[in-house]
Amino acid sequence: MPKVAITESPIRAEEFLADLPSSSDGAMVLFLGVVRDHHDGRAVKGLVYEAYREMAEETLALIATEVEERFGTDRIAALHRIGALGIGEVATAIAVATPHRAEAYDASRYFLEELKKRLPVWKREEYVGGESRWLEGTIPPGTARKLGEREDGR
Repeated sequence: MPKVAITESPIRAEEFLADLPSSSDGAMVLFLGVVRDHHDGRAVKGLVYEAYREMAEETLALIATEVEERFGTDRIAALHRIGALGIGEVATAIAVATPHRAEAYDASRYFLEELKKRLPVWKREEYVGGESRWLEGTIPPGTARKLGEREDGR
């Protein structure tokens, strides 16, 4: 059964992976997205993530269901951290276990790409020197209507 969540706590790989694979799995892929010290030529000292938590957790669960259906595994885990993160801290963790490596890699990649497109999490970069800025993101499909707007934006 997939386990997905939004968390304020540090993500630790060994805890995250606990009980994920079954005895029939020959492959487990772990992706960790970590905070780097630069972006677009600017020195970064950290990031702040904010989320529409309820919608984000629903989105993670929906993506996990899609992975389960497409790749035939329910051994899926995904966490996205919110709050202030420093350089080197884990912001996103995705793990998938399958009988064979090709499916594990493909499922992990699919999960990550869909997360980047659809997850209602916003990122503010904190720069060395004191400036900060929110990075442009995407509005998850269907969000406007959930927030009371018409589909045509009026």
